[in-house]
Amino acid sequence: MRQMSIQTLVVAAAPSPSILVLCPTEDYESQTSCRVVPIWLGPSEATLLGMALEGTRPARPLTHDLMLDALTNLDASVDRVEVYDVQQQTFFARLILRAGDRIVTLDARPSDAVALAVRQDAPIFMAEEVLGAASFPFVFRRNSSDEKELDEFHEFIQSLSPDDFQE
Repeated sequence: MRQMSIQTLVVAAAPSPSILVLCPTEDYESQTSCRVVPIWLGPSEATLLGMALEGTRPARPLTHDLMLDALTNLDASVDRVEVYDVQQQTFFARLILRAGDRIVTLDARPSDAVALAVRQDAPIFMAEEVLGAASFPFVFRRNSSDEKELDEFHEFIQSLSPDDFQE
């Protein structure tokens, strides 16, 4: 398993899919090149994840906040997220919880698992096989301005479609 970092979240209006982009943490930190993994999300999932990334706390708890509150009251926490499989465009994840000395593994949608991990600052991991099967290369150019490079990256992400993942 490789630790992953969130590169960006592209939130699109329906009916277009939104995209969560992950990259191996050590590759992203080197800022030379990395393999990016786009994960398609629905608009609701992307909005909730975006709120978590922004640190937005609504007046009333949303589902993810409710779950974390329940976990906290049960003396449990999110230990990590593992994205362990991909089949066509569908990713499979596990939410790993820690309750004292006990580890609990739950099947979860990646969007929900990542939203919970972001809220608890828990790491996200991806199986090597998934990274190899679902990633695309991205090269950071050292001589370009950061803004131009970021624009090119966003253009690349927006040019992706679910058909790019079909064999």
